[in-house]
Amino acid sequence: MKVLQAYARSFACIYYNNSRNIRRFLHPRSKFRQAQGKTGLLLFCALALCFLLCGCGAARGTEPVSRSQFALDTLCTVTLYEPADPQLLEEAFRLIAGEEALLSPTVKGSDVWRINRAAGRPVTVSPDTAALIDLGLEYSELSGGVFDITVGRLSELWDFGGGGHVPGQEELPAALATVDYRNLSLAGPAATLNDPEARLDLGAIAKGYIADRVIGMLREKGVKCAVVDLGGNVVTLGQKPDGTAWKIGVQQPFEQRSRLIGMIQAEGGLSLVTSGIYERNFERDGVLYHHVLDPRTGFPADTGVIGVTVVSRSSARGDALSTICLLLGQEDGSRLLESDGDVLGAVWVDRDGQIYVQGDIDFIPAD
Repeated sequence: MKVLQAYARSFACIYYNNSRNIRRFLHPRSKFRQAQGKTGLLLFCALALCFLLCGCGAARGTEPVSRSQFALDTLCTVTLYEPADPQLLEEAFRLIAGEEALLSPTVKGSDVWRINRAAGRPVTVSPDTAALIDLGLEYSELSGGVFDITVGRLSELWDFGGGGHVPGQEELPAALATVDYRNLSLAGPAATLNDPEARLDLGAIAKGYIADRVIGMLREKGVKCAVVDLGGNVVTLGQKPDGTAWKIGVQQPFEQRSRLIGMIQAEGGLSLVTSGIYERNFERDGVLYHHVLDPRTGFPADTGVIGVTVVSRSSARGDALSTICLLLGQEDGSRLLESDGDVLGAVWVDRDGQIYVQGDIDFIPAD
């Protein structure tokens, strides 16, 4: 199997390291410090850096309540420790469902669905949708359009949700011509997509925004200790009942969920978000095509980075930044993270199986 590079160049997909190489850097220009793990690492270029909660038992005498449900096109889990109130779990999933009904481009009548069918006319949207569009425009501009929330037409062309389609060179120009965040404007509650052929797609930041909204609701309801995991967007609230740090595992790809490449120890109130060449992909003629599309080429991104986990105080911002880092590559992406005061650090995985730790975070490699 091979993984697509820009203009259909490819490289071998499986790397075996007899010893895990982990390098740490505090600044993009600083030298790396390398640590050796004990066990080998099997990495696929279709890497999924999924998250697990490790050793999160409640304090003696208390039992957490947890619920998992498929939503947002992924498995979502909310766990409450203090108070362990099942009614609040219900409220959390009602909030998730309500946000999905506003932000999904495929839900008939959603704000995004209406914008995409307005033929260039203004559409009045909810405050949540307006806030997310505003954030998406901010990061679209910050990245110089490498991250672009009007990528919807290009995503539709590739049809990752329907089995996949490799577009021909005659199909790409028309789709690429519609990708330009500057054609999207926001005036108060009114959003206007000036190009009638363009399509808004907030999927790269919606889960992070919704995770922040759920945590905010739980905090308002008096919850002191909780974890929200929306398919890899993990946010912690408060300290663990036993007083120790949260341990959030980075899963080894295509293995059992207990197989980790390492764990990140995090304090309460932090978000961990991963973007990777994973899960949403398809194979054609021995080539693996993944869903993170580069609007400069119309093809899946190929920057040598196959996964990046961003640790930040805002899950919405971490969501945007993790995708941008995958699109920019390690050198430019790490420089961007270094300039963002909301970010504490990141864990990068490159195509050679190297693991790089950036910033002031506590990453513990698996034995």
